Amino acid sequence: MQGRSSGWLVALTLAILTMALPARAELAVGRDYVAIVPAQVTDNPARLEVIEFFSYGCPHCSDFHPTVSKWAASLPSDVVFKRVPISFGRPQWASLSRLYYALEATGELSKLDGAVFRALHQDGKKLYDDKSIIAWVSAQGVDSKKFSDAYNSFGVISQAKRADQMAQAYKIQGVPALAVDGKYLVTGKEVKGYPDLVALTDQVIDKARGDRAKK
Repeated sequence: MQGRSSGWLVALTLAILTMALPARAELAVGRDYVAIVPAQVTDNPARLEVIEFFSYGCPHCSDFHPTVSKWAASLPSDVVFKRVPISFGRPQWASLSRLYYALEATGELSKLDGAVFRALHQDGKKLYDDKSIIAWVSAQGVDSKKFSDAYNSFGVISQAKRADQMAQAYKIQGVPALAVDGKYLVTGKEVKGYPDLVALTDQVIDKARGDRAKK
């Protein structure tokens, strides 16, 4: 009798816990994601690629940065996260794209990534031209010549141009934007905050993973 009661209690407890968990709605085209047509080739076909299109000049990207950074650090091993700074043809944002790639090239990105957002959106710094950008980076303790050489290099300028070409290929209309495996652009029209947006992106990643499994 005791064994039956214990089993019944366990079953009841599991049922209650299941009811308490929020249901994950089925993904809906348009509301949650749209297909990228044509699908884009990713850098590493062996892993699922998630791209965040963003700009340092975008206040929403600044707000999103803490959430997406924490989320990206916990992605499973079959997923690679990539950030692509874009300009939408704005000269000021184009300079900020070069800032991102120059920081990456000089090994200073992890140190100053969040600081750039804070300088622009909290401290009111006008980092929109070469002179002000180089002066600000130098003030953060970075070797001015090393950074300037990277910022003005053919490689960094080419990366910034390539980023804008990718934005056009992915049909990016606004930032921040998340693309999954070159196939899906997360729309999240009904999400209520950035935590919900990354949770939705997890679902789109699962869909892309399922697509691969069917091949």
